[in-house]
Amino acid sequence: MQTQHRHLLLSLAAVFFSLFSFAAVCGAQNPPPAPKPKVRTITAFINIERGRYQIQVSEAVDFLEKAKTAFEKQGYTVQTLRVVTQPFPEYTKEASRADALQFFRNLDGIAQQDHLMISIGPAYLSNGDGGAQADLLADILKNTQSLYGTVVVASSEGVNWPAVKSAAGIIKTLADNTPHSEGNFRFAAIANVPAYSPFFPAAYHAGAGNQFAIGLESASTVAAAFQGASDFADARRRLIDLLYPQAFDVEHISVQIGGEQGWSYLGQDLSPAPSVDASIGAAIELLSKQPFGASGTLTAVGTITSALKEIGARRVGYSGLMLPVLEDPTLAERWNAGLFSVDALMSYSAVCGTGLDTVPLAGDTSVDTLARMIGDVATLSVKWNKPLSARLLPVVGKRAGDRTEFSDPRLINGVIQPLNTK
Repeated sequence: MQTQHRHLLLSLAAVFFSLFSFAAVCGAQNPPPAPKPKVRTITAFINIERGRYQIQVSEAVDFLEKAKTAFEKQGYTVQTLRVVTQPFPEYTKEASRADALQFFRNLDGIAQQDHLMISIGPAYLSNGDGGAQADLLADILKNTQSLYGTVVVASSEGVNWPAVKSAAGIIKTLADNTPHSEGNFRFAAIANVPAYSPFFPAAYHAGAGNQFAIGLESASTVAAAFQGASDFADARRRLIDLLYPQAFDVEHISVQIGGEQGWSYLGQDLSPAPSVDASIGAAIELLSKQPFGASGTLTAVGTITSALKEIGARRVGYSGLMLPVLEDPTLAERWNAGLFSVDALMSYSAVCGTGLDTVPLAGDTSVDTLARMIGDVATLSVKWNKPLSARLLPVVGKRAGDRTEFSDPRLINGVIQPLNTK
């Protein structure tokens, strides 16, 4: 009897040890719980009429405030509320230039009063649009503070070369005519970017309106997933494990909000947006174990992009990896040290959705040089049928080696690196 009792105790001890060992192994393999990501933006897509736009924007703001409250009740921090109109040429085509500019000054006043960011969509949405709309967009952006816009430089039909040249001209105009040349922070040349991204400046829509999408600031989630990962495959699995429940929690809240308020939830842009205090560059370095720009960076970037594609929640926009040079402290630091270049960013764009984002340039960068850079982004986008964009920041009076002096708190000042233009 004593022998049987001893064998039973030994068996129970073995089972307990096995369970303890299994739990320890699982705990070592699984990433630690990640904090809730911040909601970078709740973005509403609306159609407006010049005779009723105040009421239409007010209705969108009312919805956005209710959506913000719903997310905050679930423990999320909501950073910005944004509104996207249909492409501006649709509601300015019958207005004089003076009337159109006054309309957008008024719209900008509403945006500032309600603490909104408003995207008025693209010029050159189709090849039939003329350069006149691009010229108007330049005037709109240089005379406002909270409006954003784009030029579509590539689509499934190929590169639109007149649009490329127009986009370069807008960049030059905004650099020369806005304080600290910061107007280009609100403009991008976009290539194959689908509608309904919540992120600016690329956001646009061409649908029914009364729709919304979510963008998260989830660079911290990527960092949490990569902390302690044994290799690239383990990191990819851990990232999926962390992002999956976060994405579906956001989707659940959004669907409920949409149903209660009569707005259609379109999805979320899964791009792990960084900020001045949440670095995607630092997360990439956790995985590559090298400074950003060194060998291994491309593999780490590709690993993140691959993991994002596995998340089965409703997706919109880029849903890829963004590398905004001057919005991310680690990226800015490595850029300042000369550890990566415009050419490196283009190579990373082959495996992620970046393009050239918040890249500081010398103030004397010519329109032709800007057009070549945009053309490269557009060509790569067409080649791989993927969304890319160019947000270039030439700074008047600055040369290679100088440091920018931006005042916008969302931008980190950086060193202007020389371009290979020979």
